[in-house]
Amino acid sequence: MTGNTLTRADLCEAVYRNIGLSRSDSAMLVEAVLEELAEALETEGTVKISSFGTFALRNKGERTGRNPRTGEEVAIPPRRVVAFRASQVLKQRVNASRAAAE
Repeated sequence: MTGNTLTRADLCEAVYRNIGLSRSDSAMLVEAVLEELAEALETEGTVKISSFGTFALRNKGERTGRNPRTGEEVAIPPRRVVAFRASQVLKQRVNASRAAAE
């Protein structure tokens, strides 16, 4: 893993090491999974991965923001955002690994 961020390349490398597919097949598999996730969010609005968490689309309304440099008020248009809610299994795993590190 490079630095503190998990990248697509890191995921591809993990699939290559753990499953034994070729590097190109591993990259294709990771891309296919991410594409399926994105398409499901577009069409269904929610993706639930058991023991991991739920990705859901949320609608954010229009609001007024402020330019920090000029102080000018700016209208921020409504938009859809992706939210993630971790499952209890994932939360417990993360907290257990944190407790072990301390």
